[in-house]
Amino acid sequence: MHDVTATLVPAPQHMQALQRANEVRLARADLKRRVAEGAIGVGEVILTCPWEAASMTIAELLVSQRRWGTTRCRKFLAAIGMPETKTIGSMTERQRRALATMV
Repeated sequence: MHDVTATLVPAPQHMQALQRANEVRLARADLKRRVAEGAIGVGEVILTCPWEAASMTIAELLVSQRRWGTTRCRKFLAAIGMPETKTIGSMTERQRRALATMV
């Protein structure tokens, strides 16, 4: 007979990735809800760049505000020369400060 000892086997990598994706999705949904309610401003999110917002596009954040649809967002970003697909985490400190004062 073999001596069987219980070893904790980590979850497979794809399961860990799914769990992480769920955490990010739920955290983003909460952040967007707080922005929509006015509990936190878009400028504050841009300046502080919480972990859940780092990989979020600037367009996704802007449209989570009340009265900001895709058309208004698109026009705003075109006017300042920023692509809609730019992520908040990839912005420079200078870009963050400039954008935070405009929204």
